[in-house]
Amino acid sequence: MNNFCEFSVYQLLECIRKDNVKATDIAHSVIDRYNNIEPKVSGFAHFDKDILLERAAILDSQSREEHSPAGSMLFKIPVVVKDNICVYDELTTCASKILEGFRPPYDATVVKKLKESGALLVGKANMDEFAFGSSCETSCYGPTKNPYDSERIPGGSSGGSAALTASDQTVLALGSDTGGSIRQPAALCGVVGLKPTYGRVSRYGLIAFGSSLDQIGPITRDVTDCAMLLNIIAGYDEMDSTSADTAVPDYTKALLDDVKGLRIGIPKEYFIDGLDQDVRARIDDAILVLKELGAKFKEISLPHTEYAVSVYYIVGCSEASSNLARFDGVKYGFRRQAESGKQSLIDMCKDTRGAGFGLEAKRRIILGTYSLSSGYYDAYYLKAQKVRTLIKKDFEKAFSDCDIILTPTVPTPAFKIGEKIKDPLSMYLSDIFTIPANLAGIPAISLPCGYSNDGLPIGLQLMAKHFDEETLIRAAYTYEQNSKWKRIKPKL
Repeated sequence: MNNFCEFSVYQLLECIRKDNVKATDIAHSVIDRYNNIEPKVSGFAHFDKDILLERAAILDSQSREEHSPAGSMLFKIPVVVKDNICVYDELTTCASKILEGFRPPYDATVVKKLKESGALLVGKANMDEFAFGSSCETSCYGPTKNPYDSERIPGGSSGGSAALTASDQTVLALGSDTGGSIRQPAALCGVVGLKPTYGRVSRYGLIAFGSSLDQIGPITRDVTDCAMLLNIIAGYDEMDSTSADTAVPDYTKALLDDVKGLRIGIPKEYFIDGLDQDVRARIDDAILVLKELGAKFKEISLPHTEYAVSVYYIVGCSEASSNLARFDGVKYGFRRQAESGKQSLIDMCKDTRGAGFGLEAKRRIILGTYSLSSGYYDAYYLKAQKVRTLIKKDFEKAFSDCDIILTPTVPTPAFKIGEKIKDPLSMYLSDIFTIPANLAGIPAISLPCGYSNDGLPIGLQLMAKHFDEETLIRAAYTYEQNSKWKRIKPKL
């Protein structure tokens, strides 16, 4: 049987058009791949074959023209959705016991747009619990494995979305990015991941971690698919008070093989002593490729970068503490009740939260509650917000002299499962290069730029000014089309 998920969006659409491939054919292909590959990857949080086949049958009963003209480019295309994005009446648990059995009564806006486009929703991707992690190890369903080495992590928190895309179990995936959770796993799994500008994509229906940081974005195998998926999910949404009422261009028109005269900044703060040698070598190679294509490079400084991780874990944990206060066992999800039946409401909430949240979730709730508590608010949260403003101003100044900022996505290739799970600080530093873009609210993309000597993927990160995803896509596409290495399929 053909594995239709090996194709790009364009290739699969051509196959559907020329060979009259049915959605049910594609669904059976997905199921076959799932049966053979998923035990080696563990990328799904929820996968229901019957629901998948039912959705495929409905699509086969429809015509492409029945779906929105702009969105029909995804008709019958398989898409996986991260488990913190609501899908109507489908298990959505944030990979946490506390949301056991929760089925949302509505679709997230991005899911609604996917359905309107005729996309084939495949299932829910595994993730770090409530997106708290950089390795996809904190899920209540167990860790996801890197398709290139089953002993290594796929990155987090959107590790399932990246691993399923890299292992050809889906064509497209949605992730969420609060401090690098799309870009970091994309880099470690050898795929493309884009965090849009804050407000570019609706957060309605995304179960919040850090409300001022979270963004939904695409994870794909190439930049063209990334642009096509961004076309579908971007746009103003009145259901999201943080959604930007800004015109959305056709991102596929930015797929131009041309960076002549593009000004690219290289921030000295991102090329630190701890940067892995293989990562440094691949980034240097990428810089050389873009130079030969006519891009202009300049060393720049983002002086407050050293404070980014500290600021992020104060702001992010504070917002998480507030957002997760709603999970108390009263209205939905998991509830811990005393065996005797005699239990006060307060005790029930305490017992439920104590048993329902994992260690990392508890750690972040405690950190956030402490930062917001009386007597510490000014010393921690308020000061962190002031430094966040300085980080944002660093980027504004940099973009007055350059169009794009180029950095590594992650300091090292994927580390081994269990290697850092008991060392939170070391784990947190995995996101040192991705966090600043979230704090500043700017768009950023990670794309493959080669492999380590051990055959592990390495990612190149590009950042642009607010709402300039077009320039990001143009630069990323140009590099992708002209890089000398070829994508090595994981040996599964």
